[in-house]
Amino acid sequence: MSAGAFDAVLLAGFGGPEGQDDVIPFLRNVTRGRGIPDERLEEVAVHYRHFGGVSPINAQNRALKAALEAELEARGLDLPVYWGNRNWDPYFADAVRDAHTAGHDRLLALVTSAYTSYSGVGQYRENFEQTLAETGLEQAVTIDRVREFFDHPGFVTPFVEGVRESIAADAAAGGAGSSGANTTPRTHILFVTHSIPTAAAEASGPEHGPGGAYVAQHLAVAEVIAAEAAPGVPHSLAYQSRSGDPRTPWLEPDVNDEIRRLAADGVQRVIVVPIGFVSDHMEVLWDLDTEAAQTAAEAGVGFARVRTPGVHPAFVTGLVDLIAERVHEVSNADRAHLTALGPWPDHAPVGAPASSGPVGASAASAPAGASASPAPVGAPASPARTAGAVPAAAEPVVAQ
Repeated sequence: MSAGAFDAVLLAGFGGPEGQDDVIPFLRNVTRGRGIPDERLEEVAVHYRHFGGVSPINAQNRALKAALEAELEARGLDLPVYWGNRNWDPYFADAVRDAHTAGHDRLLALVTSAYTSYSGVGQYRENFEQTLAETGLEQAVTIDRVREFFDHPGFVTPFVEGVRESIAADAAAGGAGSSGANTTPRTHILFVTHSIPTAAAEASGPEHGPGGAYVAQHLAVAEVIAAEAAPGVPHSLAYQSRSGDPRTPWLEPDVNDEIRRLAADGVQRVIVVPIGFVSDHMEVLWDLDTEAAQTAAEAGVGFARVRTPGVHPAFVTGLVDLIAERVHEVSNADRAHLTALGPWPDHAPVGAPASSGPVGASAASAPAGASASPAPVGAPASPARTAGAVPAAAEPVVAQ
């Protein structure tokens, strides 16, 4: 089947080191322009060095690429998949050059970030613009992208299954819910995502309340998962992996502080659900499986961590659904979503040919007269929008 407005998929990732010699150069890429000395980067490098200098994220994206290729072929979608990263080899420029050389100039990016924020949306747009300028392909290549998929069933289902499994295991051990006259919950579901500066969160869409679209999306997804997988079991949202100037306000509570608070309240076991991440990369393995697990042990609290989607069949199918909805110009009314916030609108493409709306978008999802001018990330402006946030509000992310 012809893919219509697109002729290839660009799997867009963060990137990560694949050996000890890669670690500091990789971290320099991540923090480029911020003037962070190598001695401070070494504080983060210890996470990677603990695992032999290898981030699992590249292997995970290779596996995801292969799974996407198989699903696209099974569904008759003739779209090759190119993989590029923001911070490490293969870079976006490598992927775009390869696609152009093969005659593929209408790219649909699949970004491995489910939520609305500068680093997950606006920065990728900047990366794509810079890539086209660097390669000299501004007039030859168009890069569009799928919408944020935080509440797509394919992303949510693996978490629902994981929480159910953990609750079942806890119940088998006699730990779920309450015991007799003691009404203190023994188990607490702790949803976790990446912290970002409060200003950056607000910039993601202030019309969505405190913390902007970024916080609203996470809270909405947490409610769906909790209601579906563990009704009646208490839950809350915490944050991890803050970095940068300690004087800058970031989203709180920190996951370690929340675990200590829950322990003081009598909780005996936490089920940690990393809803901010699509795979078990370094920030999951270190910040949760190592540091948060140690905090729980010190507080005398049992600890279980739900798997991220990775290459779960529902997630792979859901990602191809997102591609297919653009290929087939599916209207907003028919797009899958599980919260009142969705379906999140499309973004305007970058590159050539110049366009006033998302490539392949239907009239229903991109009304006539919709603006393609830059708008704040998370703005409720028309579906045919860009997502450039003010770089000053950017959240530094230094480990994946």
